[in-house]
Amino acid sequence: MKDYRYPEQDMRFVLDELVGIERLAALPGQEELSAELVYAVLEEAGRFASEVLAPLNKAGDRHGSILTEGKVTTAPGFRDAYRQFADAGWVGMSVDSEAGGQGLPNVLGTAVSEIWQSANLAFSLNPLLSQGAIEALHHHASAELQQRYLLPLVSGQWTGTMNLTEPDAGSDLAAIKARAVPQGDHYLITGQKIFITWGEHDCTDNIVHLVLARMPDAPAGVKGISLFVVPKFLPDEADNYSIRNDLQAVALEHKLGIHGSPTCVMSYGDNGGAVGYLVGQPHQGIICMFTMMNHARQGVGLQGLGIAERAYQQALAYAAERVQGVGADRKTRVSINQHADVQRMLLTMKAATEAMRALALTASAEVDFGRSGPLAAEHQARTSLLTPIVKGWITELAQEVTYLGVQVHGGMGFIEETGAAQHYRDARILTIYEGTTGIQALDLVGRKCQSDGGQALRALHLEMQEDVAVIRGRYPRLAAEADSFAAALQVAQQARDWVLNNSADNAAAVQAGSVAFMMLQGYVTGGWLLLKSAACALEAASAERLEAGFAEQKVQTACFFNQQLLPRVFGLWPGIEKGYASLAALAATQFPA
Repeated sequence: MKDYRYPEQDMRFVLDELVGIERLAALPGQEELSAELVYAVLEEAGRFASEVLAPLNKAGDRHGSILTEGKVTTAPGFRDAYRQFADAGWVGMSVDSEAGGQGLPNVLGTAVSEIWQSANLAFSLNPLLSQGAIEALHHHASAELQQRYLLPLVSGQWTGTMNLTEPDAGSDLAAIKARAVPQGDHYLITGQKIFITWGEHDCTDNIVHLVLARMPDAPAGVKGISLFVVPKFLPDEADNYSIRNDLQAVALEHKLGIHGSPTCVMSYGDNGGAVGYLVGQPHQGIICMFTMMNHARQGVGLQGLGIAERAYQQALAYAAERVQGVGADRKTRVSINQHADVQRMLLTMKAATEAMRALALTASAEVDFGRSGPLAAEHQARTSLLTPIVKGWITELAQEVTYLGVQVHGGMGFIEETGAAQHYRDARILTIYEGTTGIQALDLVGRKCQSDGGQALRALHLEMQEDVAVIRGRYPRLAAEADSFAAALQVAQQARDWVLNNSADNAAAVQAGSVAFMMLQGYVTGGWLLLKSAACALEAASAERLEAGFAEQKVQTACFFNQQLLPRVFGLWPGIEKGYASLAALAATQFPA
């Protein structure tokens, strides 16, 4: 497996030119933010990732975690790496200062998280879940619970988990059976949860589980679910966390990928009930958990970017050193990166990855801009709209990028020794956990489009339209690309209007075309951001803020995406408009009730 190096130039470019570090520095509480600080943070994260985390990636995949008598031993090196990670303050980097964090912008934390996820995806899941738990507690827990649990989580002294799924309740949270019975100032939790990422491990002394469960008087369905803090260890009389709570990992899942991440079956209350404390109001657990889930959904989309970047780096290095076949003179043996089809695959990987990064960081910055100011509500609406696209489109595209990574390696890609297969396997879970692609698509057409009458999506499309008009007039070199993008945008607008017009009377058809709709909007958004990046690069190069060679690469990458990936929009539209009719007819004969 090749060494990992963080994509310094492109990451800086997106933060500098597309997001705007100066815009972030103008936000309340960010007065000390500067490009120099951002670069220093990225540089140190890149060093830690390449020197500490990346070398453990293959060992984590091969060794995995081991469960013995309820205790999990993580892969060699993971425990020490986590201690270094926590001691360096990485967990609380973007957490609000009032919650004990460093208060740096969310988008900078996102850029750093990409680095962790590229270097070692299995390891990165641990702090990702902790950060989600921090968000949920910070927004919904009582002052007493925050005082007890926030600081140890923010410091990395403890880690957090999210416990939703049960054996009979996957994505259908209404079917949850875990129980929470009142007992004085706490509740006794009983039940079993599955697929609990980092539910048990040896990296910290305590683990804070956030668990969904029902009270005895709870109404049926999702309206009757509450959220509870259930720590692995409880405090004794001296306030030391030494009393083992009634919970344990009873099994480890044997998975296709991310072997270094212990995915646990957790059992609560085998000996009377695990002590838990209510977060927020009774029966409001879904609202509390969605704070955590929305953070995790953008985080999982980012994982798609991270693993795509790692697969691209691996394929690029292999193609440069693998000599096979002859060049244009039909005599000289050449490395395979000189063959047209390999170049096609590498450029597809590069263009897709850069589109992912532009989207992930742009969406993450919307969180920062949505925290204050007169346009906060608009930025919050944009964050909400982009979240299912970040999660759904990026993770689906990551499947293609990691697939191409194996293909570039040829037969050696199928051999575990090279590491290309691990990236392919690790990426496969990303379209599934934190809500499948279908769930993200339904969220986009339902909560994110229909609930506001399409206002947020119209605003996004209008911004795209205005940007393209400016690019067409100001940058002659990009005029033809702007025209072709405008045609794709017109299809995206047509699809938007079709979804809105059919939501009430033809909901089944809208749902049937929802995945195609989400992917279509993803390609258009990615194409817009790359075209905008090309224009920014030309502007920055003319002002001598950017190397001319890098600016040329940004232009060529945008053109490649526009010509090779953006046309997929036109193939997706029929699946939205006419998909239900063909689907219903076929399903009636193939899958009779």
